[in-house]
Amino acid sequence: MKSRIYLFILLFLSVSAYCQVLPVTTETDTIDNDTIAMSYEMEELVISNVKDDISPELKKQLAILRRRVLKVYPYAKIASERLTILNQNMAKLKTQKEKRKYAKIVESYLENEFEGKLKKMSRKDGQILVKLIHRQTGHSTFDLIKEHKSGWKAFWSNRMAKLFSIDLKSGYSPSTVAEDFYIEGFLLQAFDERKLVRQAPAYAIDYDAIKEKWRSKQK
Repeated sequence: MKSRIYLFILLFLSVSAYCQVLPVTTETDTIDNDTIAMSYEMEELVISNVKDDISPELKKQLAILRRRVLKVYPYAKIASERLTILNQNMAKLKTQKEKRKYAKIVESYLENEFEGKLKKMSRKDGQILVKLIHRQTGHSTFDLIKEHKSGWKAFWSNRMAKLFSIDLKSGYSPSTVAEDFYIEGFLLQAFDERKLVRQAPAYAIDYDAIKEKWRSKQK
C-alpha cells in the first residue's frame, strides 16, 4: 500500500503526448542509489555557530537526512518537469474519454517503471518527497492530486498517506522549519558539488537571509 501512495505522489511523471509513454531519464541525477557518500563539512550544515561541540547523535541524524535528500530530490525534480508536460498533453486531448484513457496509461506506466524503486522508500523518504515536490512545483501534493484527479481522490490519498505518517498537504518552508532549512542547505551543497542537477525552486528562496534569521534565533 505504501508504494501505491508514492505512485499517487509521482502521478506527474508522464512524458508523452497523445497517450504515448516514453522512458524517464534525468541527466546525471541518481535516483536509485543508496550508497551516496555521507561526508560533509559540518560548518555548512549547522544553523548556529557551534561546530566542535555538536553531539555525535546530531551528526548522525544530519548525515541520514542528507542521504535521504540526495536520494529523493531527483524524483521531485522529475515531477516538476513532467507536470509541465502533463498539463500540455492534457490540454491537447479533446474529450474526457481521451483524458481518462491517457491517465490510465500513465498510471500503468508509473506502476511498472517505479513501483520497485518506490518500495525501497521509507516513511521519512516519503515525507521529504512531499516537501520537495512543493519546493519544485509550488503546490502541495494534495492540491496537485486534487487538480489532476479529483478532490475525492486527494482526500482519500491523504487519508491513506497519513497511515504512513505522510501529510500530502505539507509544504516546504526553510525560513520557519528547521528540517527544511537543513534540507535546503544540503541541496545547495549538492548542486555546487554536482552530486545533483540544479533545478530552481518554483518560488524564491533567499537562503543567505534565512540562514542569518536562524542564527539570530540561536543567540
